[in-house]
Amino acid sequence: MSTLVTKQAPDFTATAVMPDNSMKADFTLSDYRGKYVILFFYPLDFTFVCPSEILAFDKALTTFKTKNCEIIGVSIDSQFSHWAWKNTPVQQGGIGNIQYPLVADLDKKISSQYGVLLDAGIALRGTFLIDRDGIIRHAVINDLPLGRNIDETLRMVDALQFHEQHGDVCPANWSEGKEAMKPTAAGVADYLTKHNG
Repeated sequence: MSTLVTKQAPDFTATAVMPDNSMKADFTLSDYRGKYVILFFYPLDFTFVCPSEILAFDKALTTFKTKNCEIIGVSIDSQFSHWAWKNTPVQQGGIGNIQYPLVADLDKKISSQYGVLLDAGIALRGTFLIDRDGIIRHAVINDLPLGRNIDETLRMVDALQFHEQHGDVCPANWSEGKEAMKPTAAGVADYLTKHNG
């Protein structure tokens, strides 16, 4: 299976339900150039694991936005299904008025372009971190029953931005405020000496 990491994110134009509940027919990924983007796929509206992830992204949205990072959700449902789900209270199985776009991928082209479409016709739980130039820098794909970790998604945004700003690499379990590693043989050796005793 080929990976999209290090490649240009496949662009698309589709209909999306926007934060204000309007439907934007010409929603385009490339309009987000200059920002970081978390593009995530989920199987279906009105299912059980999906609301927990969608609500968790919404809860963390302010934190993502402080990092110049936008969230975009995609499923194979229609814009009308997205709109209905947004307009159903959480207590009744909906997601409420989440504040990031949900893209309709009814023809399944976007899910297919990103390599997350199953033969059954729904998408796996794919998460893609796209940089300001439209390059995919990180991707993780979960099977249907496995919900994703929003904190880890945030950590990857931090790691990418730290690397871009400082040129250092971020080793295993790196987090904001934790020592990074200089991208040289001496830097790696020094890091290993300090952290492996």
